[in-house]
Amino acid sequence: MSFDVEQVRKDFPIFEREVNGHPLVYLDSANTSQKPVQVLDVMRAHQERYNGNVSRSVHTLGTESTEAYEGARARIAAFIGAASPDEVVFTKNSTEALNLVAHSAGQMLKLGPGDEIVISEMEHHSNIVPWQLLCERTGATLRWFGITDEGWLDQSSLESLITPRTKIVSVVHMSNVLGTINDISEISARARDVGALLVLDCSQSVPHLPINVRELGADLIAFTGHKMLGPTGIGVLWGRFDLLSQMPPFLGGGSMIETVTMTGTTYAAPPARFEAGTPPITEAIGLGAAVDYLSELGMDAVHRHEQAITAYALDALSGVTGVRIFGPATPEGRGGTVSFGVDGVHPHDVGQILDALGVEVRVGHHCARPVCSRFSVPAMTRASFYLYTTTDEIDALARGLDQVRKVFG
Repeated sequence: MSFDVEQVRKDFPIFEREVNGHPLVYLDSANTSQKPVQVLDVMRAHQERYNGNVSRSVHTLGTESTEAYEGARARIAAFIGAASPDEVVFTKNSTEALNLVAHSAGQMLKLGPGDEIVISEMEHHSNIVPWQLLCERTGATLRWFGITDEGWLDQSSLESLITPRTKIVSVVHMSNVLGTINDISEISARARDVGALLVLDCSQSVPHLPINVRELGADLIAFTGHKMLGPTGIGVLWGRFDLLSQMPPFLGGGSMIETVTMTGTTYAAPPARFEAGTPPITEAIGLGAAVDYLSELGMDAVHRHEQAITAYALDALSGVTGVRIFGPATPEGRGGTVSFGVDGVHPHDVGQILDALGVEVRVGHHCARPVCSRFSVPAMTRASFYLYTTTDEIDALARGLDQVRKVFG
């Protein structure tokens, strides 16, 4: 289909509702996206007519479930340019995917004192805490990139930060708070030079940008379904197959084994090795349907729409008295996420007044408290956009912020 935002919105039943007597203005897609009827229908149909466990039965329902589940894996692999579906591991979210890497890659590399892991100050807690825990277990040292005043990743100390002692570099591709799309080309090159693994948190970039993992320069990436029109409870770890094949399991149980005896176990090849137990079958099928929807629209078209909406929002918010925008000031190098503060007004008060007007934003530290600390604020208000966001909704946000100013003087 050609990209027409008004036509796209007709696929999302939730936009028919009102909030507090106002039309719903949903500006919290970086938190979780809304779902089109095409995804909801596929999931409901599976539960109603095809429900069975995967990779365990020879009966018709089990076979149909397995085909749908593995078909979703294949379409997701194609969506991100993976060399093979076997490079796609289903997890429950990005958090689990990153914890899997921290556990399994850390064990594979036999980290110890003297080894270093590099992250950044821009990370979601999901890409901070697992590495802190790994360092506590192994004695490795955690180091990090800073953030510039303009909201960019500070790569000025790249060569002194990523050294031959560095074993893993794990950074965010697109910030969930600042909207910054990080150019990781130099980080990737430096990581290769010193023999370090490069992990990318792509939770915000895969839903919004055309991504080809073979061109990205990373060894492993994580993303999640509920930010890209899919359901909650399903995420993806992509990794080079040769690397996944060297990593030990994260969880033990059914489906991830080759043989089990009372004296020992051998493990299945990836991706099954990392998918112990009954997986989120319907959720994976729903994510496959979401990928189909995005593919039909075209990720280039989705990205162009969001660039236009982001430019419009930056212009609109800059015209509201007392609003401070965090992150890059222009749409170049920025995704559809804009965090801001209103002088003299706590973000929670901003969020409550906007909600009373039907405008849904997120307030708080967005699971990225170090970012708030970097800009010396306790919290931020965040408006985040997606393929269904319109300029009328941005106008509603700006009017709502004018109302915030009136209420708080």
